[in-house]
Amino acid sequence: MTLTKEDAVEVLKQIKDPELAIDVYTLGLIYNIELKKKDIKITMTFTSPTCPYAPQLVASIKAGLQTKGFKEPEMEFTFDPPWEPSEEVRMMLGLA
Repeated sequence: MTLTKEDAVEVLKQIKDPELAIDVYTLGLIYNIELKKKDIKITMTFTSPTCPYAPQLVASIKAGLQTKGFKEPEMEFTFDPPWEPSEEVRMMLGLA
C-alpha cells in the first residue's frame, strides 16, 4: 500500500491541540508535508514558542502517523513565520 499526503492529513485532523480543542491541521500548525520513499517529514509550528503541550502534540502526531503505516515520521519545527490563526480559526475560537 502506498501512503499519500491525504493519509497524513487524515491523521493530523484527529490530533487536537489540548488548549484550543481544534485539530493541528485546521489550526494551520502544519506548514509542510513531504513524502519520502517510504516515510514522511512534517514541518510544523506551535501556537507559541513556549507551548507547554509541544512534546505531547509531537508524540501524538508521530504515534498517529506510525499507526497509519509511516515507519519513522520525521518532524521539523519552525517559527518562521510565526503562527497566526486564520479567519476561520478565529471564528471557531469566537475571536472574530
